[in-house]
Amino acid sequence: MSFSDLPFDVGPVYEGERIRGNQMYVELGGPKSEFKFELCRVKPAKDIKDGNVELIGPDITDMEVGSRYPIGIYVEVAGAQLEEDLEAVFERRIHEFCNFINGVMHLNQRYTTWMRISKQLVEKGFNTLKMMGTVLIRLFKAELNIIEKAQVTLYTDPKEIKKIHKMAMDVYNARDERARGLHDEDVDMFYGCVLCQSFAPTHACAITPDRTSLCGSINWFDARAAAKVDPKGPIYEVPPGECLDLVAGHYTGVDAMIKKRSLGEIEQIYLYSGMEYPHTSCGCFEAIDFFLPEIGGHGIIDRSHDGTAINGLPFSAMANQTGGGKQMPGFNGISIQYIASPKYQQYDGGIETIVWMGKNLKDRVAEFLPADLVDKIATEEDVNDINGLQAWLEEKKHPIIETDAYKMAVGGEEEEEEEEEYGAAGAMVPMGTQTFTVPGAGGMGGFKVILKNCKIHAEAIIIKKMDGKRKK
Repeated sequence: MSFSDLPFDVGPVYEGERIRGNQMYVELGGPKSEFKFELCRVKPAKDIKDGNVELIGPDITDMEVGSRYPIGIYVEVAGAQLEEDLEAVFERRIHEFCNFINGVMHLNQRYTTWMRISKQLVEKGFNTLKMMGTVLIRLFKAELNIIEKAQVTLYTDPKEIKKIHKMAMDVYNARDERARGLHDEDVDMFYGCVLCQSFAPTHACAITPDRTSLCGSINWFDARAAAKVDPKGPIYEVPPGECLDLVAGHYTGVDAMIKKRSLGEIEQIYLYSGMEYPHTSCGCFEAIDFFLPEIGGHGIIDRSHDGTAINGLPFSAMANQTGGGKQMPGFNGISIQYIASPKYQQYDGGIETIVWMGKNLKDRVAEFLPADLVDKIATEEDVNDINGLQAWLEEKKHPIIETDAYKMAVGGEEEEEEEEEYGAAGAMVPMGTQTFTVPGAGGMGGFKVILKNCKIHAEAIIIKKMDGKRKK
C-alpha cells in the first residue's frame, strides 16, 4: 500500500492531532451541524465498484475558509468472509483511518461525527474530499484483508444528506435493539477497545452486553465479531474473571485489563458506578452522567444539547472535565444505549437517581425509563436552576426525595458526628456533611467550607496547625 501519489502524509503517527479554530480551513459536521453521519454496510460484490469515490455536494474548492458543512461518510464493502455483524466494527475504524491523514482531525462517531481540515493540508494540495475517500479505501483493504472490494460516497450537500441520514439512523437503531435483549450474566466473555487511546492514553472501553462502548457504536455482538476476525486488533477479548461485587460490576478480569492497557495508571473499575471507581472516559462518549451534590442525584446531558445543563455547565465544559482517560467520580462518559440497561449505575442507586435530562435526550430514551419516573425527571423546559429543581422533585414526588442522600444534601448542616480516625495512607474517607473553617489573615475571620456527600481519595491527608507568630 502506498500513498506516494497523494500530496500529504498518511500514517498512525498523526492520530491524536488537534486542529484549533485558527488552524482550520473547514469544519465538517460537529455540534453546530444538524446532519452528520458515518455508516458502513456489507454489500454483494456485484454492487460495488472497487476503489470508486463519489462526492455529493460542495468540494474543498467550493468551501470558504472557516466555513461549516454537513458530512456523511458512507462506506460499502464486500468480501466472501464478511457478515453484517462486522459493519459497526468497520464503521468505527473510519475514526482511526481519517486521523491517519496529517491535517485531518476526526472526533466522535455515528451521528455525532466532527471533522476539521487544516489550512496547511489544503495548501499542500488537498483540494478534493475524494482524496479522503481514497485513503479510506486503501486503509480498509490493507488493514482488514477480508475486505476484497470497497467504495465510498461522501455527502456535503445539506439537502441530499437528509435522505441517507434517515437510513443511517434506522440502521443504528436496529443494531441497538438487537443488543438490548442480552445481559452481562448471559455471557462468559467481555471485550475491550482501545480505538480512542490516541486521544485518551489511559482509557480502554470495557464492552459488555449491558455496557455498549462509550461512543455508542460498538455493542457486545460487534466486539465479538471484531475480536474473532482480528484477535490482535484494537478490539479484543477480556475474560471477566471473578465477580467481586455483582451490584458494582466489579470483575477481576476488567481490573486486569484496565491496569494493563492504562500502563498501571488505573487499577480498578466498577462497571455500574459513576461515583466509585468509575469507568474511564475517552472523548467520544455520547453523553455525560453528572452528580448534583445539592440534590444528591444525577443529571444526564448529551452532545446534541444546546445550552447549559441544570448545573450551569454546557456539554463542552463537562466533557473537558470528564474525558482524556481520567477516572473522575461524579462525571462519567456513557453511551445512550447504557441508559436503557437495567444495570445503569445500579451501585449508585440506578435510574431512579436521575433527576434531570436534556429534553431531546429524555424524549429519545423515554420508552426505556420506568413509566412512573418519566414525568418526574425534569428538563430545561421545566426548571432552570437547582432551587427550581428541588421544588420540582418534591412537587412530582420523585423517588429521590425519600433517599438519605437527598435529605442530607438539602437539609443543611448536620449535627457533628463522632470523629473516626482513618490511619492508613491511601484509604477512602467517606464523608457525609462535614464542616471546617479556613481562617483569614492572622487567623481571624475566614470562611466556612461545607462538604456534602463528599468522598475523598488521597494518598495521605496532612493537617498542620499554623503558628500565628511571625518568625524572626
